[in-house]
Amino acid sequence: MYAIVDIAGQQFKVEKDSEVIVHRLEGETGAKLEFEKVMLIDNNGKVAIGTPFVEGASVSATLLTHLKGDKVIVFKKRRRKTYQKASGHRQLLSKVQITGISEKAAKPKKAKAETAEAPKTEE
Repeated sequence: MYAIVDIAGQQFKVEKDSEVIVHRLEGETGAKLEFEKVMLIDNNGKVAIGTPFVEGASVSATLLTHLKGDKVIVFKKRRRKTYQKASGHRQLLSKVQITGISEKAAKPKKAKAETAEAPKTEE
């Protein structure tokens, strides 16, 4: 069973007991989190697709730790102008462990069959 969920503006494919590194989330280490922006749930071939989100579905998680990403160096230079400038950036991240995926009211979407009859015209 897996789900595609929107966490901090990014989409992640998550499974139970998987660990995901996301943009920094508020909360203390060990806090329980609940994500309700679930876009898709696949339960052994039984797929529920949201428009845009699956109603009643949620993903529960535990906040493991806060960390920083790798340093990215930004270097600016204007040739022959004696101008050069270097700066660095480290993105603030959070590591989250998925503890469960619930699909309370999530039902698989049925394809609409085009059985509607054409309107009859009287002549």
